[in-house]
Amino acid sequence: MAARPPDRRILLAFAATVLIAGSNIVAVRLSNRELDPFWGAGIRFALGSAILWILVATRGERLPARGDRSGPVVYGLLSFLLAYAFFYWGAQEVPAGLGGTIMASVPLMTVILAAAHRLEPLRGRAVAGALVAMAGVAAMSSSALSGDVGVVSVLAIVAAAAAAAEAGVVLQLLRAAHPIVTNAIGMAVGAAGLLVLSLAARETWRFPQSASVWAAVVYLVVASPVLFMLLVYVIRRWSASAASYQFVLFPVVAVIGGAVVLDEPITASLVLGAPLVLAGVYVGALTGDRPRPRSISAAPVQR
Repeated sequence: MAARPPDRRILLAFAATVLIAGSNIVAVRLSNRELDPFWGAGIRFALGSAILWILVATRGERLPARGDRSGPVVYGLLSFLLAYAFFYWGAQEVPAGLGGTIMASVPLMTVILAAAHRLEPLRGRAVAGALVAMAGVAAMSSSALSGDVGVVSVLAIVAAAAAAAEAGVVLQLLRAAHPIVTNAIGMAVGAAGLLVLSLAARETWRFPQSASVWAAVVYLVVASPVLFMLLVYVIRRWSASAASYQFVLFPVVAVIGGAVVLDEPITASLVLGAPLVLAGVYVGALTGDRPRPRSISAAPVQR
């Protein structure tokens, strides 16, 4: 029996997530122009988590029991520390369009990881789609790597995508993932880890100098709590693999934003490789019968 389609509220939350997250890719590139990567990510989530903790206090939300706090902590390590440490670092060189397109492989990674966690069976289409998407990333990277973009930077974005995919699966495994509380804990854990990385890397802790970078940082701080509350809302009411389809649409927002805001060129390799990545995601994650998530994903959300 097929799962019921999501209602309008879930679809609106899904669309808002795509717009915010896609534009975040551009804002991160802008932030990296003046701020060191781990410091920029750390201060973003430190301030973002402060906003969430204020919401937790004013709304009187209950914290998870001591035995249930490990889930939000693991989610924070994956979603905020690992994913954004790799992404901010790689985004110093990787253009917004290329970075967004690599992140479009998250649905395929989610299908594979969900199978590894025995949430969903691994399908042949997912494997075929992964191969097509990998060919697309190779095509996009070919000309970029001959210029100013190093292979390590591209691999860092791939690692960020893998961490983001695993974070989505972890949310499916949490029985009571409250959007505000879960992200308040996770974002605080991620911010602390990023700031420790910044100290270890001996980065300079400074504030933006230009108005455009200030605007990008403020946008990232304010948008982050909204983005991740929406993400938890969608995943808890849909499925990990279905919610991850948002990553397919990130390149559209990122390419347009990168061209308009950052004057980044739309290269021939991007035009050639991006359709292959999107085709791989379509074949591997969007076609065929999608298995229903296990009953754990339908557990009631903590109010």
